[in-house]
Amino acid sequence: MDQELQHEARALGDPTRHRLFRYVAEAPGPVGVAELTDFVRLNHNAVRQHLAVLKAAGLVVEEVEQRSRPGRPRLLYRLHPEAAGRWGTPGAYAWLANLLADAVRRRIEPRQVGRQEGHRRGAQLSGSGEPVDVLETEFERRGFRPTRIERGQTVEFVLGRCPFADVAGPDPDTVCHQLHVGLAEGLAEGLGGLDVEGLVVRDPRRAGCRLTVRRQGSLAGVRP
Repeated sequence: MDQELQHEARALGDPTRHRLFRYVAEAPGPVGVAELTDFVRLNHNAVRQHLAVLKAAGLVVEEVEQRSRPGRPRLLYRLHPEAAGRWGTPGAYAWLANLLADAVRRRIEPRQVGRQEGHRRGAQLSGSGEPVDVLETEFERRGFRPTRIERGQTVEFVLGRCPFADVAGPDPDTVCHQLHVGLAEGLAEGLGGLDVEGLVVRDPRRAGCRLTVRRQGSLAGVRP
């Protein structure tokens, strides 16, 4: 971890790179190179070089734009999920705290509020790809480092990192067995075509939790 932080610190030591990082981190969605070029008033190649350094340091994620209209897809940049909460950026814990506060305010179980949030997010993502692929991408975006294991209709995700380890460690029942299970169930329902079979919880600081889902009906075993 110390080496990672040192690598990040070196990348952010350049004032222009720091400005680009803050802009990407605070943007409501992925940002294109043209927008960043306008922001820092540098040429395209210089901005791309700065972004390459931020990407190599694990501070931003580069992805290709999904588009249906003619033209070459753009490269887009967003905050790396594992950098969230560092260097003054919004963190995963704020999101977790909001969900738990919502459960307390409404006097409902964490599993229920997690299920509602998962269903909302799943409905947003529904139709954007094969449900298992979309679910895997969502785990990656949340910083869980999923590894996918296919066994016919059943798919197991081994979660290589827990972004909430400091909270989940002392209270796995609330965070893991309730909130995370509810989120997974809601995502599966919102995406459609999936059932959650169970979550095997491990020590959050060592990671390795295993979430098992099953494809429904005619979707079973079908991948694009």
